[in-house]
Amino acid sequence: METLKLRTDGSGEPAVLLLHGLGATGAVWDGLAELLDRRLLVPDLPGHGGSAPLPAYSFAALARTVAAALDGVGPVVVAGHSLGGVVALELASGRHRMDVAGVLAVGVKVEWSAEDLERAAAMAARAPRLFASREDAEVAYLKVAGLTGLAPADPGGVVETADGWRLALDSAAFGVGAPEMPRLLAEATCPVVLAAGADDPMSRPEQLRALGADSVTLPGLGHNAHVEDPAALLPLLTQLTPREQ
Repeated sequence: METLKLRTDGSGEPAVLLLHGLGATGAVWDGLAELLDRRLLVPDLPGHGGSAPLPAYSFAALARTVAAALDGVGPVVVAGHSLGGVVALELASGRHRMDVAGVLAVGVKVEWSAEDLERAAAMAARAPRLFASREDAEVAYLKVAGLTGLAPADPGGVVETADGWRLALDSAAFGVGAPEMPRLLAEATCPVVLAAGADDPMSRPEQLRALGADSVTLPGLGHNAHVEDPAALLPLLTQLTPREQ
């Protein structure tokens, strides 16, 4: 297993780094990648897909691993979904020596209750569930990633073991915690756009507006807006991604 599985494609600066959400893999960006005429950098985050797990999960640890794999690459515009959006903001802080020109964070959950955190901690402590068939494991992958009915099963989302099939996701990643959004936004050294689907139950547009950042509501879309309608993100990325002169 690679420290960080990374797919690269295209050309042009600044490159676009695409970071998926919790439970998913880089494959969720395939629809948007087809629309972008740019150099693309699409990893599986640590503990997901083909990337190795971490000893402990934090937004800083995830960002540090991504930055190390992309050492010397820059400038980049980072688009991140949910967990990936928080990692994008962490990269924009400058702490990880990455040249980030802009951040688009989609569907970030910014308000966490004690119950939310307890539920996440319980999921992080669970042993991996085993499935008798690959098909059953892929159904579970889509459910965990919130992609049921939105995308085909990703072969990279599951792995075979001696005892059956399981999700590639390291369940300990659920313990990453709640993001300190006001701090992350204040520390960002580049333009930041927050976006959420109008029908996203996890990331409400009014919650994003309350943070005082540049925020956009995506009509008719839910939590996985980047999968439901990849083209809806193009104008937002365009404003963050100036062409080479």
